[in-house]
Parts: sequence; structure tokens; C-alpha cells
Amino acid sequence: MANDEHDYKVGPGRPPLHTRFRKGQSGNPGGRGKKQLSALLADALNEPVFVTIDGERRKTTKREAVVLQLVDKSTSADLRATKMLIDMMKDVEHKVAAAAPPPEPRRLSDADKEVVQLFVERLRRQILAEMAAQRTEPVDVTGESPDDI
Repeated sequence: MANDEHDYKVGPGRPPLHTRFRKGQSGNPGGRGKKQLSALLADALNEPVFVTIDGERRKTTKREAVVLQLVDKSTSADLRATKMLIDMMKDVEHKVAAAAPPPEPRRLSDADKEVVQLFVERLRRQILAEMAAQRTEPVDVTGESPDDI
């Protein structure tokens, strides 16, 4: 009677018979999803490794160990390592420059504002004087002659 479908009880850990996987059928036929190459590389470079620096054993990441080796080879006059290091430094500098926000403009002090205002007034008078000279009609907007400027 236990094998009878009508007596089968559904509950925790006992799914209905019609929804169970058949023999030889996988629950995930596509398998586990593949990781992106960038994620695989990042995982591999972030793995810890022990290195010996100046006779002292240190735990560091593979990423840091590769950079240390590249710098050491570059300082020992290995031209390929030097070129790779310079290219890497250029890439890092470009990325940092692109990511950095532009600096905030500096606020003008009262003295600076006064200098700018005087400069603008002087330019305005000069432009008006040049326009008046082109028309050959004397135009006196500020009350000063162009010679006073």
C-alpha cells in the first residue's frame, strides 16, 4: 500500500512524484554558467602567495608579486621589462586623469573682483573708442576722450 500513488504524502523533503527528476535527467542540463575572462583574471591575480623580499617572507597577492618582479627586472636593465613598465605607468596615469573630477574654480576675493571690474570697464571704453574712430563721428559715452585711456 505504501507504493500506491494515492497513499503518497507530499510534504517537506517529499515532492510530488510527477515533478521529480527522471532517472538520468539532470536538474541543470546547461551546467554551471561560465565566468567572464575578466572575473577569472581578477580572481587569479587576487590569490594570496608568499614571497621573499630582503630575506623576509611576506604574504601578498599575485598581482603585487607580478608588479614587484616587473619593477625589479626593469631596474636591472631588462629593456622589455622597462618598456612594459613604462606602458603600464602611462595607462595608469591616463585612467587616473580621466577618473579625477575637474578641480573646483577658485572663488575671487574682493580685490580680484575689483581688478576684473576695472579691466572690463577699460576694455569697454577701448571698444567704444575704436567704434567711434571707425564711424569718424566722436561718440562720448563715458565722458572721457579716447586719449585719456
